[in-house]
Amino acid sequence: MKKVILIPDSFKGTMSSSEVCNIMKKVILNYFPNAKVLSIPVADGGEGSVDAFLSAVGGRKVPLVVKGPYFEDIPAFYGVLPDGTAVIEMAAAAGLPLVGENRSAGKTTTFGVGQLIAHAAKSGCHKIIVGLGGSATNDGGAGAAAALGIRFFDEGGHEFVPVGETLGKITSIDTSGLNADLKGIDLITMCDIDNPLCGSHGAAAVFGPQKGASEEEIRLLDRNLNHLAEIIRCDLGKDIRFLPGSGAAGGMGGGMAAFFGSCLQPGIETVLDVVGFDDKIRGADLVFSGEGKLDSQSLRGKVIVGVAHRTQKQGVPLIAIVGDIGDQIENAYREGVSAVFSINRVAVPFSEAKQRCKEDLALTMDNLMRFFRMLQKHPDLQ
Repeated sequence: MKKVILIPDSFKGTMSSSEVCNIMKKVILNYFPNAKVLSIPVADGGEGSVDAFLSAVGGRKVPLVVKGPYFEDIPAFYGVLPDGTAVIEMAAAAGLPLVGENRSAGKTTTFGVGQLIAHAAKSGCHKIIVGLGGSATNDGGAGAAAALGIRFFDEGGHEFVPVGETLGKITSIDTSGLNADLKGIDLITMCDIDNPLCGSHGAAAVFGPQKGASEEEIRLLDRNLNHLAEIIRCDLGKDIRFLPGSGAAGGMGGGMAAFFGSCLQPGIETVLDVVGFDDKIRGADLVFSGEGKLDSQSLRGKVIVGVAHRTQKQGVPLIAIVGDIGDQIENAYREGVSAVFSINRVAVPFSEAKQRCKEDLALTMDNLMRFFRMLQKHPDLQ
């Protein structure tokens, strides 16, 4: 084994993608010390995305103070890659961890995310990647838009910054003051879900409960997002209601498309393009990917299948190392996955399994490396 690529997602609630890479690499080099092992940690756009990009390709982190979920001043950051691309994770300014138990999807804002975008644009970044995920908000991206010069007015002609519970008060939107620094910038939105903006599969219905919304509040938030979509259709000439991904991060996906003309694309595709994955896997003997659980949801553009599409084109085998294996994952093999292995060595509840996950990952990799070394010694078995 001469060249191995490691490109796992995080194992949610247990290990970051960087930790997974480090454990895998240590075991591989124990059995194949001369192998070239390239680590490309991946994040889905939520918390940890900036660190994952910086770990994969280098760059620097830019700290600054912005408005948090409740318009309070908080320390935040974004990353700048060696080629001048800025990477922003909205969770840094509007994430669930920032609100703790004080969750209120109707009152939180993405204003700070807009401030991060504005700072990156003013600093000369020619391309900005915004990762959606882990948000505490349901404002349709209106807060971010307001931070970038877009104005929202109520029926009295008063300008205000809408949040989820006040989107229904918008009567008009004025985009003439959009931040001039955004002109000519390639703005890409990483979005790993295809939910529409409104309805039973929309932002409020699906993600509202985890952000503290009651059933009554969910209905209000959904009506308000629908109202926002109608104002956008009338004033901006864009229909985002059923745009795949528009429901991501409390409707931030729809807002990014409507207010800034940003394209929404799967996070893994963005990562693979930025790190030059197609070039990196040339000459590779094997690729390892992984995530906390491989199930039918994983087949809808998540990390493992996204990587498998690329490896399959170049005839490089991909092994998925996962925490758990769900039902109906047979299509993964047709998508390019060569084999799937679970690190869950003992049938115990997740609360117990997560305590031993790092050891179990190492032991699973150890067994695989023993097997590959045995094949080298007995080529007649291949």
